[in-house]
Amino acid sequence: MHVVFVEPLFPGNQKDFVRGLHEIGADVSAVGEAPVEALGPDLHRWLTCYEQVGSVCDEGALAHALHEIHRRQPVDRLEATVEAHILPVARVREAAGLAGTSVRTAHLCRDKPAMKDALRAAGIATAQSMGGGDAEEIAGFGRRIGYPLIIKPRAGAGASGTYRVDDEAQLVALLPRLGVGHGAEVAVEEFVDGHEAFYDTLTVDGVIVHDFMTHYYPNVLEAMRTREVSPQFIATNRIDAAHAYAEVRDLGQRVIDALEIGTSATHMEWFFGEKGLRFSEIGCRPPGVRAWDLYGAANELDVYREWAACIVHGRKLRDASRRYSAGIVTLRPENDGRIAGYEGLDEVEARFGEWIIDTHLPPPGTPTQPVEAGYMANAWLRLRHPDYDELREMLDAVGRWVRVRAA
Repeated sequence: MHVVFVEPLFPGNQKDFVRGLHEIGADVSAVGEAPVEALGPDLHRWLTCYEQVGSVCDEGALAHALHEIHRRQPVDRLEATVEAHILPVARVREAAGLAGTSVRTAHLCRDKPAMKDALRAAGIATAQSMGGGDAEEIAGFGRRIGYPLIIKPRAGAGASGTYRVDDEAQLVALLPRLGVGHGAEVAVEEFVDGHEAFYDTLTVDGVIVHDFMTHYYPNVLEAMRTREVSPQFIATNRIDAAHAYAEVRDLGQRVIDALEIGTSATHMEWFFGEKGLRFSEIGCRPPGVRAWDLYGAANELDVYREWAACIVHGRKLRDASRRYSAGIVTLRPENDGRIAGYEGLDEVEARFGEWIIDTHLPPPGTPTQPVEAGYMANAWLRLRHPDYDELREMLDAVGRWVRVRAA
């Protein structure tokens, strides 16, 4: 099978998807935005051919690149794994008559209000929502359902550009900053309180063949706004235990069915609180912030090869071991500036060294990044342990002990 992969260089783990495809026996070509000289020896070795375009979201340029590759060797699949690439790739794929995620599915997984409308129609519990660019209509929605509200980009990913507003005065002040009234549209949702987590899968023809469950501490909106916390997310190895996650797994399969997701990675956010289990949103793509690396370390599994096997061979290669839970703890600099040094790392190494997967500790002099830049923006450590509760205590301890000094 000849697979064309969109954008093999950025973010950094993109080349692992190419590696996975190559290692399971596919012929792999790629379309990307960097010149061919930037690919490096690994990608040069794994790729059959490469086409550079100005933007992989430019459907005309992407279609032309696909045609040029197909002219050299017939193409069987066109694949992408970055949120912003999914819909343009689906349009080019469908126009070329290739198998894969449909334009309808890609649209519903990208447009948050349309997604929620489709899932409510399928009887799936989710927050009340609307999308639009009329400030008075948005204010009227707030009066009907009550505050707080969540305002986010209509086609956003993660917590980027997401805001909570607690009353109409805050809403009225925020909307012009987001371009409402000047042609921009936003997604507006009922605020759902409760514990936040995510459920990720690999599916073949709509059937889940691998799944992983990950918890946020604290919830994402707080984690991306508060310097004083060292946020974590932890992939549990208890997903198969008893019936603890049966309701979430059932919800995930119902969402996959309703959106007609076929052979793909998926990333689904959910909440559990006073109103019970509530769906939040789904992408027909892998999770960000290198969560797959945690799944691999926790389950003694190459998830990139598993994804590739699903795409090329229509099956998984092996079962996840569920031997470990694995998590990341983000370490925020005490203030913005440049990294001056670290305190507490020796204690972490002495106590937890055998359980550390890897670390990212930018050297002194490195400019800091703002809190809202995300979980991997500054320093972080990733650990694994057979016991979920003990791992969580370890990550809490790292957050207490390590200080990132900035000048």
